[in-house]
Amino acid sequence: MRNNKRLLYGLFALALAAPLAVFATITITGGAKFTGNLAIVGSLTKGSGTFEIDDPADPANKILFHSFVESPDVMNIYDGVATLDASGQVVITLPDYFDALNDDVRYQFFPMGEAMPNLYISQEEKNNQFAIAGGVPGGEVSWQITGIRHDPYILANPIIPEVEKGPGQPVDKGQYIFPDYDKYVPASAPQ
Repeated sequence: MRNNKRLLYGLFALALAAPLAVFATITITGGAKFTGNLAIVGSLTKGSGTFEIDDPADPANKILFHSFVESPDVMNIYDGVATLDASGQVVITLPDYFDALNDDVRYQFFPMGEAMPNLYISQEEKNNQFAIAGGVPGGEVSWQITGIRHDPYILANPIIPEVEKGPGQPVDKGQYIFPDYDKYVPASAPQ
């Protein structure tokens, strides 16, 4: 155990001591645990992922795991509940950075407590806000808006959803990232 810790400390010391212009790959096989904050400048690639916290309903006895929301899009999600004014409409104000970060917005909204069949987006998103109208005065609406990132970092470093295996990728053609892949896939699936 002591030698493993020394090896790990040595790897981190080496990584910190290397000149910034040199890029290296460090592979750790098995588990690694970081306590504290971890900042990654660049991208993080994973086979799966969760957050792990003490279960708020029974923190002394249970752990809660939730999966990340994943998509081929670099999507941001914003949501809330709004109360319609006396004319049955509401302006939803988004964070000041919304337009700088997002493009290609999409909307979802649903009335709460009673039907409001005439609800509609009366003002599409512009200047970090959008409007819903056609509802019942004083009614509540659950809303969601999504946007696709278009900030300078993601434009310079786009996520490419599907690539060919081979040189420059995690594995070569014919190899699997998950070595037991074929044990969990029906024989009729493409290989």
